[in-house]
Amino acid sequence: MPKLRFSAFNEATNREPVDFEGSNLSSHSTIFAVNVFDRLKMKKYLSEEAYESVVTSIDEGKKIDRKIAGQVASAVKAWAIERGATHYTHWFHPLNGSTAEKHDAFLSIDKDGLPIESFQGDMLVQQEPDASSFPSGGIRNTFEARGYTAWDPSSPAFILEKTLCIPTIFVSYTGEALDFKTPLIKSLNALDKAAISVLEYFDKDSKKVFATLGWEQEYFLVDEALFNARPDLALCGRTLMGHAASRDQQLEDHYFGSIPERVSAFMHHFELEAYKLGIPIKTRHNEVAPNQFECAPIFEEANLAVDHNQLIMSLMSRIAREHKFRVLFHEKPFKGINGSGKHNNWSLMTDKGVNLLSPGRTPKNNLQFLTFLINTIKAVHDHAALLIGSVSSDANSHRLGANEAPPAIMSVFIGKTLSEVLDELEEKVSDKKLTPDEKYGLKLDVIGKIPEILLDNTDRNRTSPFAFTGNRFEFRAVGSSGSCASPMVVLNTAVANQLNLFKKEVDKLIEKGIKKDEAVIHCLREVIVDSKKIRFEGNGYSQEWIDEAARRGLPNICSPIEAFKTYLSDTSKKLFIENSVLSNRELEARYEIRNEIFVKKVQIEARVLGDLAINHIIPTAIAYQNVLIKNVEGIKELMPDQWKELASHQLGLIKEISEHIHEISRKVNEMVEHRKTANNVTDIIERASLYNNNIRPYFESIRSHIDKLEMIIDDEAWPLPKYREMLFIR
Repeated sequence: MPKLRFSAFNEATNREPVDFEGSNLSSHSTIFAVNVFDRLKMKKYLSEEAYESVVTSIDEGKKIDRKIAGQVASAVKAWAIERGATHYTHWFHPLNGSTAEKHDAFLSIDKDGLPIESFQGDMLVQQEPDASSFPSGGIRNTFEARGYTAWDPSSPAFILEKTLCIPTIFVSYTGEALDFKTPLIKSLNALDKAAISVLEYFDKDSKKVFATLGWEQEYFLVDEALFNARPDLALCGRTLMGHAASRDQQLEDHYFGSIPERVSAFMHHFELEAYKLGIPIKTRHNEVAPNQFECAPIFEEANLAVDHNQLIMSLMSRIAREHKFRVLFHEKPFKGINGSGKHNNWSLMTDKGVNLLSPGRTPKNNLQFLTFLINTIKAVHDHAALLIGSVSSDANSHRLGANEAPPAIMSVFIGKTLSEVLDELEEKVSDKKLTPDEKYGLKLDVIGKIPEILLDNTDRNRTSPFAFTGNRFEFRAVGSSGSCASPMVVLNTAVANQLNLFKKEVDKLIEKGIKKDEAVIHCLREVIVDSKKIRFEGNGYSQEWIDEAARRGLPNICSPIEAFKTYLSDTSKKLFIENSVLSNRELEARYEIRNEIFVKKVQIEARVLGDLAINHIIPTAIAYQNVLIKNVEGIKELMPDQWKELASHQLGLIKEISEHIHEISRKVNEMVEHRKTANNVTDIIERASLYNNNIRPYFESIRSHIDKLEMIIDDEAWPLPKYREMLFIR
């Protein structure tokens, strides 16, 4: 390994194990949620009245009285200070995709000038941070700084590095959502209301339905020294150049393999910190590519799960530094090997603990199961393009459709057995009214045999972007760096909307005198027929599926720029507005923000690529070329009669290097000119289109010449760590 390139490498790898607090604990349950102001701690620190008020707010979505908020503030302050907290912050999810926080000390000065620790109810409930520098899509002017954060009681407060963090929503002075959490909560409320109304056909005792989410977080680890030696990784989160290693994932020996010792120590460390924050991490394993790993928690209520995913990414990034690693959440940090996703496992649960997407033991329970299953499929069918739009980004576009992740065509996989059940329902239920015998036979013959469809009888399809896996749907197209909230808002709202439509149709039949179960079965048949083209059981990576999807009329949206437009379609606007999740102005703002972020990220990559190409790669190539020229001159001087033959290899390399230098220089100059042109365009939508069509295509062509130079130039002289050196933890 060249000394010039990795002077800090030994320091990064040959070191003492990190000694972290709690590393010798034998039971995770002893530390679970110690830094969370959960219900157990509320009960200890709050009066009975205050406790009941907060719990009711969490369970039923009711407002908390200001007097009660004061009690809660006093209690949470006392608890936090006992745990060593010195500051508090409203913790929120702005539309830039990360989390935000402004820390204030508990320390205050009383009227006598003496220090006291203060935290009042109004400090808990609401703050007024500067909103001018967060993405707003035109909702706020840069000179209008006022925005509001408001307490979200459904997600408990927690302590992180001596700061009490209060999960909040973030809205503008005029009330529009400037975050991911606000529409997420609204979508969950819409889903709860719609699901309860349909559930009344089967279960009148349940009072609430909530979405559950189990995310699977994929990520890469890179040694800190190697990361710092790659400006593209440090500034863009991915490699903009780099020739494939002779060995990467082709032996299929990394997936589920033995976890390297240094990585295991890192995992153990961040898992302990996660447990302290109440994040129930359950699974860890090696992923497909070298240096790629995954962690996943136990399912949680969706709003809390989204908070926990944002928190775990922050934890992992911080703790990785202590272990001389850097975490890469980019969807495609290394060309040619598996990219990283964040599978969202979504289901519906009642307040009685019943999973509505889990097959039951009786025909009645299975009719309930089929109702929610089939209506979810219909929701995906009707809003397939929007679901793709919800996970689309510059980074995720490098991964989707690349024979390693779901294609950019939305389809639903439910498995052979369930498909046969739906086909049989479609075939046996005619448009006419069922006789009692037909109805009884149908329920026994078709619906009654669903208990046979237990969890192990429904296989998985890794090429499907939306697959039923026994008791939940797995949305596999979500990118590893993105917020889970974006796809969850769309899915929750789409399913809520479809359940409302379904109930209207069933109620119409009931009003005509048709029995309830019969009406449900008839309407299910209609939904099956209307959504059939979204179901696909085969290989989603194949060209045959792309051709078949086109024949079916399914959207195939490969460009992020086109995917962003799905938020402004008439169908999408109607969906969000009628379900009171996002207003027209909020949708337009999100569309503008998505384009703005796209432009900024592509712009950064273009600048970094140009800098590396001109200031690192070309000078290195010229220096090595000069070495070859001197070598040829020496051969010519020593062997004037044979020099052409003996130096033919060197002469060929000199010519080849010149050609690559010329093409790199030419293409970088052209890319810069296109960037200048695009930057002069004031309309962000038009500018995004120019960046997508005129600038992004240069990345691959410039890279191809650089990667060829990497295989020519002396390894000792190459200025950047190579794939073979970065992709294997040492």
